[in-house]
Amino acid sequence: MENLNKKTVAILATNGFEESELSEPKKALEEAGAEVHIVSLESGEIKSWADGNWSNSYKVDKTLESVSQKDYNALVLPGGQINPDILRKNTSAVSFVKSFFENHKPVAAICHGPWLLAEADVLKGRKITSYSSIKTDMINAGANWVDEEVVVDSGLVTSRSPKDLPAFNSKLVEEVYEGKHEEQMA
Repeated sequence: MENLNKKTVAILATNGFEESELSEPKKALEEAGAEVHIVSLESGEIKSWADGNWSNSYKVDKTLESVSQKDYNALVLPGGQINPDILRKNTSAVSFVKSFFENHKPVAAICHGPWLLAEADVLKGRKITSYSSIKTDMINAGANWVDEEVVVDSGLVTSRSPKDLPAFNSKLVEEVYEGKHEEQMA
């Protein structure tokens, strides 16, 4: 397994994130040695969604206004329907996402998380996957959408749903280990 010591990763989320899509990538990154921060719009806690209901709350480590892409080696965008829909309406969240692409840093998005990528206008010509119900949104944003467990395109990792988490987490750790990708751009 790759050693991610001295790597710091942001997970951008707010209320309504799919619990496993935050908790499992966070665990995989930490087990590989990375420091992981949950970044959100407000301090305190954010509430997860699991099995069609509200679930556990998670402590926010940093607020979006207090961080920059300069603080991180990579970014993770969990899905769920509520979480990315709230975040894509926030101009600071969209700018934060776009800044990782502008600086060639790895970004991983799962399920409905790619909605933020569409909003940040970073999908033109990129091969990705997502939850099937947002396929048309991804194609309309210029992506080459495919129905695969995990897709990696020059530092951009995408997957469809929680069932893809083992493959997603493996590629996420690998891309963070590899670091910047010059082809990763907005």
